[in-house]
Amino acid sequence: MAQKIVPVIMAGGRGTRLWPLSRASAPKQFIQFVGDRTLFQATLTRVSNPTLYEAPIIVTNEDFRFLVAEQARELGVTLAATLLEPVARNTAAAVAAAAAFVMERSGEDTVLQLLASDHEIAADESYFDAIRIACETALAGKLVTFGIQPTEPATGYGYIEAGGKLPTGAHAVKRFVEKPVLPDAEKMLASGGFYWNSGIFMFTAGQVMREMETFAPDVASAAQDAVREASSDLDFIRLDAKAFAKSPDISIDYAIMEKTGNAAVVPSSFTWSDLGSWDAVWKLGARDEAGNVASGNTTLLDTKNSLVMSRTCHLAVQGLENVAVIASEDAVYVGRLEDSQNVGRIVKRLAAAKATSALTETHPTSYRPWGGYTSVLNGDRFQVKRLFVLPGKKLSLQKHHHRSEHWICVKGTAEVTIGEEVKTVRENESVYIPQGEVHRLANPGKILLEMIEVQTGSYLGEDDIIRIVDEFGRS
Repeated sequence: MAQKIVPVIMAGGRGTRLWPLSRASAPKQFIQFVGDRTLFQATLTRVSNPTLYEAPIIVTNEDFRFLVAEQARELGVTLAATLLEPVARNTAAAVAAAAAFVMERSGEDTVLQLLASDHEIAADESYFDAIRIACETALAGKLVTFGIQPTEPATGYGYIEAGGKLPTGAHAVKRFVEKPVLPDAEKMLASGGFYWNSGIFMFTAGQVMREMETFAPDVASAAQDAVREASSDLDFIRLDAKAFAKSPDISIDYAIMEKTGNAAVVPSSFTWSDLGSWDAVWKLGARDEAGNVASGNTTLLDTKNSLVMSRTCHLAVQGLENVAVIASEDAVYVGRLEDSQNVGRIVKRLAAAKATSALTETHPTSYRPWGGYTSVLNGDRFQVKRLFVLPGKKLSLQKHHHRSEHWICVKGTAEVTIGEEVKTVRENESVYIPQGEVHRLANPGKILLEMIEVQTGSYLGEDDIIRIVDEFGRS
């Protein structure tokens, strides 16, 4: 295939369908569920063949920008650009912005592949065969989507009915079908010619923009203006907030795919899942002889066909069948696997109560451009955190008005600035930061630095930080 494809990876979603591991501030694309990589990293790996792909473009938001950069760095992947959406506007605006950006850089004939960052896909020979058919079809002026051969009458996916076959091997799209009820899904499966809508698309930048201008002109103009008025920030490109906010909040399916006469589908047999429920995670996992998928600190006895995952305490599950038991650092979910599509209902209940709303928003582990921290223990006028600082990275030079801090080094070597003094803190050594004192923590070494931080004071919120110098542009 002569022309390379520019991957556009959508990584700004905040879904909580895999609660309690996924939260608004820690969505599933950046979490490791199966294998040794996060879903976002697995997506980067699928588009890493330099003979087939150009460097990827990531579309995400302010909160996830350093997660994107760090997880790409871990893989040694160079990103062509990271576009930051100032407000959430669904996939139509994101696609239009990426297309406008690419057209400015490399022309309207550039082929784009739109990918979600949170899908699990087996990138086998059939997958890359589908990619090549889709590319040829896109170059012929079509807007291509990938239709997955159904393996069951799933009601959690939209469907595509395929029409006549095109010269490239793709098919014209006869119609899109919203998520069906079970009897309708069974009928479609029995009749044949229906495919799951994977949410993977391919088209040239110019063609998708022309379709946007025809069927969703407000989306097109808002995206073009947002790109034209964009600004650079470190390695990120900030889309103009005022322009981008004018875009309607609609999906690419609704904006153009369901309206255009140029839609095509590539029937595909590769393994695909949007990992939209714990049931889907169980189906993809490595099951033992009793049909269980288990990870982390777990012991199972007389338990069958269940998913048991722990990121913290030891889970002992006995005498149950077809259940999901998921433990994060601060919450445990227990439910029937068959009901796991409805986790959103309990998340809404938790979000509505003041005492539990934080469980749906924030995760005990927060990532920063320098590494991150995990909340270990919170009490009245104190809290304990585990800090982890990447090799060569440093926190901002900062001070706090309402708290003092004690740092204990448990792994690696720390360089600590306190006022005018810079000292080295080694494993099993500690240092005290008085309230109001200017200070900084850095990792000058080659391995991960781990510190235990004990904060004491009248106010311990993350907003009690006065940044004086910050290499990440946050001061």
